[in-house]
Amino acid sequence: MNANIVLTMSGPDRIGIVEEITKLLLDLGGNVETSRMTRLGGEFAVLMLVSLSPEQLAEMDNVVASLTANGYMTTISRVGHSYAESHPDWISYQIEVRGADHEGIIHQVTQYLSRRGINIESMDTETSRAPVSGTPLFSMTALVAVPPSVAAQNWEAALRDVGRDLNVDIRVNEVRGD
Repeated sequence: MNANIVLTMSGPDRIGIVEEITKLLLDLGGNVETSRMTRLGGEFAVLMLVSLSPEQLAEMDNVVASLTANGYMTTISRVGHSYAESHPDWISYQIEVRGADHEGIIHQVTQYLSRRGINIESMDTETSRAPVSGTPLFSMTALVAVPPSVAAQNWEAALRDVGRDLNVDIRVNEVRGD
């Protein structure tokens, strides 16, 4: 049975880094199951779930050494079951937050979620400029897993109240699996 690892890497952005990482993994016989990659400022960050045989897992140290030698901070972590696999009765929701950017939005929203035992599966945030005024605008999209006991409560309305306090619009939609 294959093992799954999470590979994280960050360092100076340059053309060809994704090709280099994926070639190292392909040469090893690994498969990228899921990934997120982005440039943040002048740095490039990679987060990958990689599937490897137990024999290939032993060779990952060579991949890490190669990336580290090229100036990248790299870590690997072996992972077990996903949160969704461990909690099959939890309900998935997508949360969207939009509004004028200011300090504390991410903290206040995630604090509300964590205090109710809601797990963040993924989250993307960004700021952009309004077309005419140039005002900084904030946007966040999160996929969360909600325990059945919390899903039965009116947690979405209370989260929207948090949004009103922050002067941002928060929308919550259940994600239905097909």
